[in-house]
Amino acid sequence: MIVPSIDILDGRAVQLRGNKYPKLDVGDPEALADKLGVAGEIAIVDLNAALGQGDNKALIKRILSKHECRVGGGIRNKDVALEYLDAGARRIMIGTMATPEFLSQFPASRLIAALDIKQDKIMVEGWKRETENTLESRIEELSPYVSGFLVTFIDREGAMSGLDMEKAKKLIDIAKGKWITFAGGVPGGVEGVSEIASLDAMGADVQAGTALATGELGLAEAFSAPLKSDRPDGLWLTLVCDEAGRLLGHAYSDLESLSLAFGRKVGVYHSRTRGLWVKGESSGDTQELVRAQVDCDRDCIRFTVKQNGKGFCHLGRRNCFDDGYGIEKLSRTVTARKRTAPEGSYTKRLFTDPELLGPKLREESDELAKTKTAQEAVLEAADVIYFALVKTIKEGGSLADIEAELERRSYKVQRRPGNAKPGYGEKEEGEQWWGIH
Repeated sequence: MIVPSIDILDGRAVQLRGNKYPKLDVGDPEALADKLGVAGEIAIVDLNAALGQGDNKALIKRILSKHECRVGGGIRNKDVALEYLDAGARRIMIGTMATPEFLSQFPASRLIAALDIKQDKIMVEGWKRETENTLESRIEELSPYVSGFLVTFIDREGAMSGLDMEKAKKLIDIAKGKWITFAGGVPGGVEGVSEIASLDAMGADVQAGTALATGELGLAEAFSAPLKSDRPDGLWLTLVCDEAGRLLGHAYSDLESLSLAFGRKVGVYHSRTRGLWVKGESSGDTQELVRAQVDCDRDCIRFTVKQNGKGFCHLGRRNCFDDGYGIEKLSRTVTARKRTAPEGSYTKRLFTDPELLGPKLREESDELAKTKTAQEAVLEAADVIYFALVKTIKEGGSLADIEAELERRSYKVQRRPGNAKPGYGEKEEGEQWWGIH
């Protein structure tokens, strides 16, 4: 798969090009992340930190709050590593400090060892210092401590001259199942698409910056490179889901519809009867494209969208099977009632009477805390969820916002004690709150 890359220097997105060309200014990193994030996980590299010239931490953490990212560049102590992991980085890329001793402090699933190569020598400290290790020995040494490797061919960086496919295959074999991402020299056009597809088939990703930034490699072309279809018309099955992965329905895509969807960040598909189809263009039930993903077999796309209006189905329902279920359906009902609840109704009172909603939340939470059976807990939890949704929607939030926050918290690696505040009693000794490690 393609991994779009954003290198940040002095608050700007740039591309360094192997010391052969002047650096390329690509613009605002946050705007670029908004553009590239539809294609999946982004690689963010802090060049200032890598070079020992300050950092762009605050900017990177803003990007992390909105997009799925792996982060690298100058992560050389435990505190910085934990800060990025707790901020939601899916994985962090460790270069200079990639030693068993340092890496063993973190979950291996959240680590990528970054190996920067110049004339077959591993370079560290922002490409400034050469080490004596061979690439092969480093991969073997670090494999138990990481989920994968980022191998950057410095000599080819930014030149778009093509990756060293022969060396790439050799390294994939040495890694023995650890996923490798290759960077440095990704070409544009058909050649770039072919390299992405070939490396994906071998079990590797391609990290690209310059080719995407210059437009030599289209984002949709790069994303779709590994895709295959068993249909005579070559269309790709596309599952359309909401922000939490709940299925809305299915459609089909081709390169034209994918390019338009990525460019406009909306739901665009290829209708088998009408051709290019922009969802909501006639009905008003539009979609905002959050991200696209390719499945493990490379024969299906998942579109994650924010669905507006009545829903995805042409019958005016939330999805193509029914009108939704559970908490998500309740959240839509509460949102609608915020606008339409008649004067004097209980829902209207909850939205307009500040002396009612707060006490009800405390009352229902207290009743939930006192339950002794599963049935009682279920009933009281349902009440708490209802009033919590009303409060969230009243303040301008949404169920999707709550789910996104829960997802971010699932990536934390540091634990908090989780003790109750004074006046609320104490949790049992040893009880923890959030974190995966």
